Amino acid sequence: MHPSSRARVGSAPSLSPVTRPSTVDLIAVELRNAIYSGALPVGSPIREVEMSGQLGVSRGPFREAAQRLVQEGLLLSTPGRGLSVVSIGPDRARALYEARTVVETSAARLAVERANAAQVAQVRSAHDALVAAERSEDARRVGDADLNVHWTLVAASGSPWLLRWMTTLIVEVRVATFTASEEYAVRTDGAHSHLPLVERLEARDADGLVAAVREILDEALVRLLRPEAVEVETFDEPRPGPGARLEPISPTIPGR
Repeated sequence: MHPSSRARVGSAPSLSPVTRPSTVDLIAVELRNAIYSGALPVGSPIREVEMSGQLGVSRGPFREAAQRLVQEGLLLSTPGRGLSVVSIGPDRARALYEARTVVETSAARLAVERANAAQVAQVRSAHDALVAAERSEDARRVGDADLNVHWTLVAASGSPWLLRWMTTLIVEVRVATFTASEEYAVRTDGAHSHLPLVERLEARDADGLVAAVREILDEALVRLLRPEAVEVETFDEPRPGPGARLEPISPTIPGR
């Protein structure tokens, strides 16, 4: 896989908890991360023979993993044309952010009620990473850190279902961003705008935390659909081009 696709998966998508992962699980994670990073660009075909060979796995597990991503909505299956990475235009982006708002606000209320000190500290640590990322002025690093703050907040809810949905939603958010523009742009003041998420969680203020989540997501959707309507400074970089070869993975269960 292109170095950026695997190196950056310390953020949200790769953190989906898997117990004793099978080969299918590992392939699904690699494909999901490749879509998230842009190594598999929006609309690109999924060549089963070529990609399974690159990953060093048989076609059966690869096909099963790819179908899992079809069910998640990250791959599109078209009769006569095979599989490809989805694109998410303005019509679907609105529905995507509605779903994201439901998941994140539900998680926020649960986190206020249930999160222990260590989980709250992890959200603070994720925000610290966003602060550090902004100092680097690396758009992709900032974007990863931004989404990881949201992912870590959902993780603090203690709900495996919300966390599973959030993992897929975050990849779809990245797909929507790649679909919308030739450039990947993130705001330069994201750490400041995200600080209320940490402070309201630490204060155990459920209503304040939900309001902060809604404000961030509403602004993000406007900036995605009508960037000219939001006057903020951004870090920018070109949208990823065609990905390089995928690196082999190490199956943990033979034949699976």
